[in-house]
Amino acid sequence: MTDSTDELFFTRTGMDRHRIENAVKEALHGADDGELFLEYAQSESLLFDDGRLRSANFDTGQGFGLRAVSGESTGYAHATDLSEEAIRRAGGTVRAVFAGHEGTIALPPTGTNRALYAPDNPINGTPFEDKVRLLQEMDAFARSLDSRVRQVTCSIAGSWQAVKIIRADGQVLDDIRPLVRLNVSVVVGEGDRQETGSHGVGGRRGYDVYMQPEHWQAQVREALRQALVNLDSRPAPAGEMTVVLGPGWPGILLHEAIGHGLEGDFNRKQSSVFAGLTGERVAAPGVTVIDDGTLPERRGSLSIDDEGTPSQKTVLIEDGILTGYMQDRLNARLMGQKSTGNGRRQDFAHMPMPRMTNTYMLAGDHEPGEIIASVKDGIYAVNFGGGQVDITSGKFVFSCTEAYRIENGKVTAPLKGATLIGAGAEVLKKVSMIGNDMTLDPGIGTCGKNGQGVPVGVGQPTLRVDGLTVGGTAA
Repeated sequence: MTDSTDELFFTRTGMDRHRIENAVKEALHGADDGELFLEYAQSESLLFDDGRLRSANFDTGQGFGLRAVSGESTGYAHATDLSEEAIRRAGGTVRAVFAGHEGTIALPPTGTNRALYAPDNPINGTPFEDKVRLLQEMDAFARSLDSRVRQVTCSIAGSWQAVKIIRADGQVLDDIRPLVRLNVSVVVGEGDRQETGSHGVGGRRGYDVYMQPEHWQAQVREALRQALVNLDSRPAPAGEMTVVLGPGWPGILLHEAIGHGLEGDFNRKQSSVFAGLTGERVAAPGVTVIDDGTLPERRGSLSIDDEGTPSQKTVLIEDGILTGYMQDRLNARLMGQKSTGNGRRQDFAHMPMPRMTNTYMLAGDHEPGEIIASVKDGIYAVNFGGGQVDITSGKFVFSCTEAYRIENGKVTAPLKGATLIGAGAEVLKKVSMIGNDMTLDPGIGTCGKNGQGVPVGVGQPTLRVDGLTVGGTAA
């Protein structure tokens, strides 16, 4: 792995590795922490819509970001010019943040030889023609399944990111990160009514597995199933009621409403509802929430984070008790803690900050059918679309893309227009039953924070939540 990144960042650019390492040492001398982040990335996306290839994009990018940390202050400079001259200019810029300060560079991350994904480039591994053919076949297959299909939209996207991190203490770390995603959306109609269903999969691997007919056909069938369910849906009721959340992707509510509040920066600044609550009960007994960046080939996983710290499995809430936060190096140091390998950035033009990787709730003891049967009158929320969250308070509004009424312990009519309204800290306390069916999402999550987007994973078992507010459209 190291040889290949040396080829990208030194042989190809003409930079001398020894001189660049010295430039970093000189630029960060006297700082408390910092690093040079080198990046080379390729990405592509193909969109097939309404029977034709609508767009095909390919992009190559490169650049560096140099960061110097002094106390709570950070100096950051970045450029697309991979040259010694540009890096030395950046060094002069970031030194302004600690002028007159003589700190001691923080201890380096403890390295590992762990690799959670193969370094192969998915973009180069599959011919362009095969990708177009895949999207054509997905379109034709969807239309062959049901005469009510009116429109099919398919897309495939891949990226390949190589990074090299050079610290002032001379430590050099490398990572090569593949990422792919396959999506399909189906519109069905009867008369004047139209409804949509969508599904996607992805992960840190090549395209091969997703191009197998048994795999992509399953994605098409799932998107069509959701669309047909919605075609038969009726307006959702409104009010406070019992809500059963399905396994897997509904964990996005956990990610947004609770996960962000457990990131180190919000807690250091006392702007999270969870600030200062370590060791206290913040959720119902049985609720255990974990952030785990070590799951092989998962979308949110990282062999090392964007500061060079190996990702890890971090228990955030254990049996309802808050046990810790997700940390990058800066916030961990200021809070007297250790980095948990959650320092992430969108690319070289952005500074790292604490971000989630794969965040999920552990399974409980109840059968999913038992949970449904326990509800006399409520909502079963299976899939979510968009939502809004106030990270500081944890208050959220989420739209359900697939939901059903529960009546006398049985799932009945599908619902349209259901939204879930609440606050993350309160929702955790209202969990009364936890299923034994914990499932991770299929690999489609992207998390936004402070203008930066990074790939993430979510997951949870079936959950019963008592007294959650449902916004509906029923008269």
